[in-house]
Amino acid sequence: MKIGIIIGRIGGVDGVALETEKWIEVFQKMGHEIFIISGQFEGRKIDCSHETRVPEMSFFSPESYWEQKKAFFHPDFNQDELIEHLQLYAKVIEDKIVKWIHQYKIDLLLSENASCLPSHISMGIAIKNAVIKTNKPIITHDHDFAWERGDRYVSPHPKINEFVENEFPLRLPNSYHAVINLYAQETLKVRFNRNSVVVPNVMDFTKSFGLITDHNKNIREDLGVEKDDILLFQITRIVRRKGIETAIKLIDKLQNDKIKLVITGNYADDAGSEYYMDLVDLIHDLKLSKQVLFVYHSFSSKSHSINTTGKSYSLSDAYAHARACTYFSTYEGFGNAFVEAVLAKRPIFVNNYKPVYWPDIGSKGFKTVMLEDNVITDKALKEMQDVIHNDNLNKEIAEYNYELGKKYFSYDTLEEKLFELINIATK
Repeated sequence: MKIGIIIGRIGGVDGVALETEKWIEVFQKMGHEIFIISGQFEGRKIDCSHETRVPEMSFFSPESYWEQKKAFFHPDFNQDELIEHLQLYAKVIEDKIVKWIHQYKIDLLLSENASCLPSHISMGIAIKNAVIKTNKPIITHDHDFAWERGDRYVSPHPKINEFVENEFPLRLPNSYHAVINLYAQETLKVRFNRNSVVVPNVMDFTKSFGLITDHNKNIREDLGVEKDDILLFQITRIVRRKGIETAIKLIDKLQNDKIKLVITGNYADDAGSEYYMDLVDLIHDLKLSKQVLFVYHSFSSKSHSINTTGKSYSLSDAYAHARACTYFSTYEGFGNAFVEAVLAKRPIFVNNYKPVYWPDIGSKGFKTVMLEDNVITDKALKEMQDVIHNDNLNKEIAEYNYELGKKYFSYDTLEEKLFELINIATK
């Protein structure tokens, strides 16, 4: 079967792009031929035989940037003219998608987050109109919904809110939903009476990950820590919902100068660097400047890459040197970093981020030290100390979680889910 994937950008390290790459791998393993149409291909050359770039589909295109600004941030524009603009550029994108569908004889479409979240309104409309015009079945991979983002997608324009409500998520007779957690499945059913298949984020458990190698064996020296230092890793972006302040408070409570918190994420994703500065202030107040390290400059999404400052490490290299991982998020759509830590055989200290962690992950039986509302109780602190200092316990937990992860969050699970979706969409 020829499957056509529609996505705003691919090749980067955001969750949508990463999961799409995994779906592509499994689709190809199943024998399907994959075609991609996108506004942006990051860090990769375009394969002209199977990949098509449409500049207007990029989140960073002038058209998308302007419509987001006028719809949600600076509504100093006539709403009727704004809707006219959306429809105009939707038609431009629609025509290119329809041409692509016919050119490559696409059998089944897959919309990657573009038909559920109005982060590129005209692209979402274009996909809907292209589906109506071609009558092709479409699976919408819904990572996020507008109502999950607070007031981010609430417009001062009543007509825009009505417009978004009518267009997102896509609700056509020949559209079928894949969601990433049980809460999204329940909400979609309650709000729109739409059925969906829960497809968890997965990792490839057949590949080595988080191992000591010749490339990363000197990482401690490069990061400026001692060989006998105990490293807890926070392998996430620096944004407020990641709860990194709880990891910093943990370092303070552990009262051990040899324990370091290593934060790999870049604060570029933190609007105005406000959260980053809050973390810096907390580190200063707790006098932890020698124990909390920001090392984003040493890590790249691409393994074994070299940047202008010298050697650059991958996230796999980071996990290789972690004694345990901190993951005190207050909200996640699923939890890629959790599954990565499981694959790397590293224990995890986690917050019970609602409404996803316990129903979708924790209830499967993973052994973690779990906080409620990011409160570090004496009991939780003692459990974390045991995991950090007891070699046998540390290894036992890691191995147990790995086997559980392989059962629930591997490519085998993804293949089963994709087979189910294809059957539903093409019956």
